[in-house]
Amino acid sequence: MTPPLYPAKTKAQVTLIFFIVIGFYLFSMIWTQRQMVGGFADALGNMGVVVNKFFPPNLSVIPAVWDPMAQTIQMAIIATTVAAILTVPLALLSAQNIATFKPIYITTRTFLNILRTIPDLVLAVVFVGLFGIGLFPGIIALIIFSLGILAKLISETIESVDMNPLEAMRASGGNVFQVIYYGLVPQVLPQFASFVLYVFEINIRASVVLGLVGAGGIGLVLDQQLGFYNYPNVMAIIILIFIVVLVIEYISNKLREALI
Repeated sequence: MTPPLYPAKTKAQVTLIFFIVIGFYLFSMIWTQRQMVGGFADALGNMGVVVNKFFPPNLSVIPAVWDPMAQTIQMAIIATTVAAILTVPLALLSAQNIATFKPIYITTRTFLNILRTIPDLVLAVVFVGLFGIGLFPGIIALIIFSLGILAKLISETIESVDMNPLEAMRASGGNVFQVIYYGLVPQVLPQFASFVLYVFEINIRASVVLGLVGAGGIGLVLDQQLGFYNYPNVMAIIILIFIVVLVIEYISNKLREALI
């Protein structure tokens, strides 16, 4: 008789966790519907009203919003580039197998954890208050937001590399920079490029949202049109954003496939 793949105790624990999760979801669904004013029935009815407001889209507005769309892409490019450069030392200092001095490792990890706990929208509101409405506060907010994500991903990638080549280079007299450049970089570079492209995609979407709080770009135009109740214009801008995001995601995926 073939022995079971998992012990009976493990199966019982997994089954119990599964039913607890299902119960949590059911409770959340019921509670959420109770909090809704009209429930799902009224929501479906209101969908028709919303569709009538947004359609047909006013596509003639698209040529006028190309410049803000280009600004949004520029924000994402600049923020991703600066964050990728700043990520290199932070990722090295927050990787346990590279930063062997514990105080530096713990301090860098704590700093990155703090960065990741602050939402990008809050960062944008703070920097808009400091620097005023425009692209600059949006870029700063995206840099900090990207830095927290990239440094986390790259540091975990560094911690999973094969340490044998690095130890061999250290034993043969290689200094710290030689070990990192010749032993670590070739192992990490493909993943680094892939993560940078991934964060760039995130920043394209995030920069649109940041514009809603005054951080410039197409999001600012979208917020203005919503304020004027120009829903056909809003729908046209949404369609433009959707197409641009799809094109960028397609190009990014092809580049990641080529790198990895």
